[in-house]
Amino acid sequence: MSAAACRPAHRARHRQVAALGALLTLTLLVTAGCTGSTTDDGPAWQPARPSGAASASAAPGDPPEAEKKVVSLSATGDIIMGNAPNRLPPNGGRGFFDGVRDALAADLVMGNLEEPLTVDTGTGKCGANSTRCFQFRAPPEYAAHLKDAGFHLLNQANNHGYDYGPAGYENTQEALEEHGLEHTGAPDQITVVDVKGVKVAVAGFSSYVWSNSLVDIEEAEQVVEKAATMADLVVVQVHMGAEGSEKTRVKPGTEMFLGENRGDPVKFSHAMIDAGADLIVGHGPHVLRGMEFYQGRLIAYSLGNFAGGGNSLSNNGRLGWGGVLKVSLSADGSFVEGSFASTYMNGIGKPVTDPDDRGLGLLKQLSGQDFPKTGATFGADGAISAPGAG
Repeated sequence: MSAAACRPAHRARHRQVAALGALLTLTLLVTAGCTGSTTDDGPAWQPARPSGAASASAAPGDPPEAEKKVVSLSATGDIIMGNAPNRLPPNGGRGFFDGVRDALAADLVMGNLEEPLTVDTGTGKCGANSTRCFQFRAPPEYAAHLKDAGFHLLNQANNHGYDYGPAGYENTQEALEEHGLEHTGAPDQITVVDVKGVKVAVAGFSSYVWSNSLVDIEEAEQVVEKAATMADLVVVQVHMGAEGSEKTRVKPGTEMFLGENRGDPVKFSHAMIDAGADLIVGHGPHVLRGMEFYQGRLIAYSLGNFAGGGNSLSNNGRLGWGGVLKVSLSADGSFVEGSFASTYMNGIGKPVTDPDDRGLGLLKQLSGQDFPKTGATFGADGAISAPGAG
């Protein structure tokens, strides 16, 4: 039997285990408009009905009502709102995301938070005489700007999550939670949110010990397989690939950067989908990379730079281009529709929509070059389709 044929049965088995009441360690969180809870004695949640179980009112052969539902998910690449104390945007960062708020709007809005939200903990990773070392932080109150923009969930699995040590990492989580924002990316952390009656599990991966492992694929598969028992949809946020303006291409094999193993993006992404993921959201190279469909699921290999407040990220050429990926999925994980809205970082690093659609043009080129048979196709308006669709 082919991998494609095995995959639905594989996920159904996991959900049947959940329905039998298997005790699972998880983080259940609540996004704006979403429900969930956790207790000291374990998660207070009820597993979803196994995906193959029919409702009492369904006609023979009809899919369950839950699987007829469609939810929209949006995602961005790297977000840095500024670098305290001296490289912060004007007006305390108010209105920082005004230029992209409409583009972000979705049932679940996700971003890669590439900096701690913390006071100076005294444990910054860069020494006084460091070279090629970058550390970032924004004030904890900047979490309010993420909330105002419409974000619901932020990923911390990246190379800057621990820039100010464990205290800075925990301070970030507290700042997000204070504003009703959810987070993911810690080891063994699977964040489950209820979006319009559809459970969505999100897990973050990177090459670093403060996150789920990108490099140990067997271990990563276990995280995703577990997530598939807890939710209808599984989203993987992953910080992968070498960095730089010339790193737009996706090729098979492990990528290294400054002596660090930054994973094998293709091998990792395909393995996560085989394990039960429905959407892969990549970031890390600081440039856009192509998109492909694998087993009917979309892989965005890198969404590039989204925000670099206080000019904390270079906006030179391709480094300044990013975008908002929006995908609608049915509750069984099938792709319904998608779109990409081009953005760029302006003169002070704020994200704004790009009337010249430079990011979209690059995505069309890269997806065709790197994935001639499986690459996503893009309409003039940014609409995303699987190859051969329509």
